[in-house]
Amino acid sequence: MSVISEDNVRGEGTENLFKEISADGADWQPTEIESLCMNCYKNGMTRLLLTKIPFFKEVIISSFSCAHCDWSNTEIQSAGRIQDQGVCYTLKVKTKQDLDREVVKSDSATTRIPELDFEIPPFTQKGALSTIEGLLDRAVSGLEQDQTVRRVADPEVAGKIDEFIQKLRQLKEVESEFTLVIEDPSGNSFVENPKAPQKDDALTVSRFKRTMQQDMQLGLRADGDLEEAAEEEEEDPAANDIDAMRDEVLAFNTNCPECNAPAATNMKLVQIPHFKEVIIMATNCDSCGHRTNEVKSGGGTEEMGTKITLHLTDVSDMTRDVLKSETCSVAIPELEFELGMAAVGGKFTTLEGLLKDIKDLIISKNPFMCGDSCTADRQQKLNAFGDKIDKIMAGEMDVHVVLDDPAGNSYVQNVYAPDPDPEITIEKYTRTFEQNEDLGLNDMKTEGYQEDK
Repeated sequence: MSVISEDNVRGEGTENLFKEISADGADWQPTEIESLCMNCYKNGMTRLLLTKIPFFKEVIISSFSCAHCDWSNTEIQSAGRIQDQGVCYTLKVKTKQDLDREVVKSDSATTRIPELDFEIPPFTQKGALSTIEGLLDRAVSGLEQDQTVRRVADPEVAGKIDEFIQKLRQLKEVESEFTLVIEDPSGNSFVENPKAPQKDDALTVSRFKRTMQQDMQLGLRADGDLEEAAEEEEEDPAANDIDAMRDEVLAFNTNCPECNAPAATNMKLVQIPHFKEVIIMATNCDSCGHRTNEVKSGGGTEEMGTKITLHLTDVSDMTRDVLKSETCSVAIPELEFELGMAAVGGKFTTLEGLLKDIKDLIISKNPFMCGDSCTADRQQKLNAFGDKIDKIMAGEMDVHVVLDDPAGNSYVQNVYAPDPDPEITIEKYTRTFEQNEDLGLNDMKTEGYQEDK
């Protein structure tokens, strides 16, 4: 049986290959393929389901079963694009309820438990849709796989592995707190926040720029790209001259984040009055019409962090310009809400636009807002949060919006400029060690670095 035929893909030219999960799709069945069982080497059956998780991404779910030896195997693979940045989830597991958190782990993700000095390297396991407890069970199963042979060939090593397996099993009892870290350079992994839209103190999410080596592992770069980039910089040093780019709109090829079709991204340096220079990037897809924009700071990291508190007193405040950098977190104390850095990326928009993006991220684009993952209590709580955001945009709630940027590259328009704005409070503060670590400043040495050679 063919896995992907012309009829499967389009079905008279109108049916998409990936469909959203729905209880109404009675005629939508998995594709079955007869394939070799790697346990008994007889033919078994593989079932493939190409689906789209609502507000998340396209995935391929596969399941294999063998009627001869009863061996079975399941896995999930991302069928979407590799994200612009990698993602790292750090979870403090404190109770048994934390073990029930849902996890999407891609095959490029690294899983670590620092307390046990335990690490599962990337590309050593297939992608999985599971829970924290399921990840621990999977690790135990992997370690137990060849223990029978080890006990005969090397009893000492087998004994040490048995001791380690026991430690992993004890983690499921949560007798003491432990840390689980999932780092995925492709950005396609996910750990559930059961307290959404409120901040989860036990879960830390950070995004990072991939290294050249990680790009090579993901197949985004060829092995010789590093040397070619260095040669091009030597041949054309003016290519990095900011003055030459200041009055020019630069364009580079990329893929649409929605339909993955080839698209172009335009980039321009812009001077914001009474603030600083920023880089605005805009992508427009001719295939599906999707548009997106992102803002990057054109300057360096400020010496001190900046905390901007805006008191909303009138609906006209919704028209204020807001520059939110990728390192800025957003908080609304009256709603007990806090959004971490990089969650909605860098943006140059209005306050109303920022609140709409927050609402979309928490509700419309929340992968656990629909299907079997959604509970009535969670849906009611998130809908109530969305109603409060609507009231804020309508000027019906007296709240404060706090932008906390450790890099000092965020901005809220002062409508009274050049005079002080009575509704805006700007605080400068010294960054903590953890904030400098997130910004990559602790290991940065700009003076006397020749002495270490």
